[in-house]
Amino acid sequence: MMQQSLIRNFIRYTTLSVLGTFGVSCYILADTFFVSKGLGTNGLAALNLAIPVYNFIHGTGLMLGMGGATRFSICKSQGRQEEVHRIYTNTIYLVILFSAIFTLFGFFFSRRLTILLGADIGVRKMTETYLRWLFLFSPAFILNDVLLCFVRNDESPHLSMIAMLIGSFSNIALDYIFIFPMQMGIFGAIFATGLSPIISIIMLLPHWIGKRNTFHFVKTKMEAKTIKQDLSLGFPSLIAQLSSGIVMIVFNAIILKLEGNTGIAAYGVIANISLVIVAVYTGIAQGVQPLISTFYGIGNDKQAKTALRYAMATMLTISCVVYLFIFVFAQPITAVFNSENNIALQHIAISGLKLYFLSVAFVGYNIILATFFTSVEKALLAHVLSVLRGLILIIPMAFFMSALCGMTGIWLTCPITEFLVTLLGFVIYRHPKPYSDLSIS
Repeated sequence: MMQQSLIRNFIRYTTLSVLGTFGVSCYILADTFFVSKGLGTNGLAALNLAIPVYNFIHGTGLMLGMGGATRFSICKSQGRQEEVHRIYTNTIYLVILFSAIFTLFGFFFSRRLTILLGADIGVRKMTETYLRWLFLFSPAFILNDVLLCFVRNDESPHLSMIAMLIGSFSNIALDYIFIFPMQMGIFGAIFATGLSPIISIIMLLPHWIGKRNTFHFVKTKMEAKTIKQDLSLGFPSLIAQLSSGIVMIVFNAIILKLEGNTGIAAYGVIANISLVIVAVYTGIAQGVQPLISTFYGIGNDKQAKTALRYAMATMLTISCVVYLFIFVFAQPITAVFNSENNIALQHIAISGLKLYFLSVAFVGYNIILATFFTSVEKALLAHVLSVLRGLILIIPMAFFMSALCGMTGIWLTCPITEFLVTLLGFVIYRHPKPYSDLSIS
């Protein structure tokens, strides 16, 4: 009976979470499609240069949301209600702090950042516009990420999913309206994207301010211990997004020398499809996290590991389907984003799709395993995997492989890096010592 209950809860939480995170990933994917149609190759290149900043803002929101919500689930399962309220309140304090920093950055440093990201004269103005407004909308992105995580962990995954999907569908509709009928250009793309989390937050209000929720804002000062725990548990989520942005910057710089703006535009197609696939794996990880944290909180380690196995099996099945689809339909996928019928872009992107996405199963394994470690308060292990795959291995690998094999080397960098981290993660998980202070082994 307990096993059937776990299966039902796993299906419920992960399905709703995947649908929601898939919808959120459509923020940027919709921009990519409409910008490519409305503004051509230069618009696509400008968008790709700005995406790393979105990753950083979104990563900050996930860090605060996942860190706070993980502690929330554990404390709630143990009946520590007063601590639940303090965790939520301190998380909101951090939202305000980081939002202020990003907003000020948008006002004063957007132009300098545009130049640092490598935008040439042909795409500089569009990139700067996108970046400035992305920073100014950062409070909405961060708050939305936090509320979605808390609502999901408060036994309302359906509402979290609905809010995410409605926000994303609004983004798609507004993208079309602002870019085409209203002719607002790149500003229309970011304006639509910025309004989406605001719409999502409005959808969450019934739970956020209602009597059903079990977390409330209380009068308390910022607590160093609580903040440290939130940031530590959520740090892998930030690293995953931040490293993705840094890797895009590095890849853009290398590809610019190899293939120019056309190469960057081709990479933009691949990077944005990658965002969607990673969002699916993130959805599985976020969906199973409340279950694992709750089981860990009450000492049921067997069920926590069973939930992890369900997540891995789901991920592997999806990975096989995804790669088969990309391999077979690489040409029409590329054509969707190639409104100018650029032959060079088509050729580069098709080759890239088939090689780059050899990594899909390894990426999914690493994301889910890192979330598992976070869910059982083994944040250091999650940090190690996240930093290795996101920074320490992939960046030198990109320079080495591009020097060795050119663009083919760039596309193979991710599969090789993720495979190496998967091997390490498997060894760490199977070895009993990391769990010496837990009964999980």
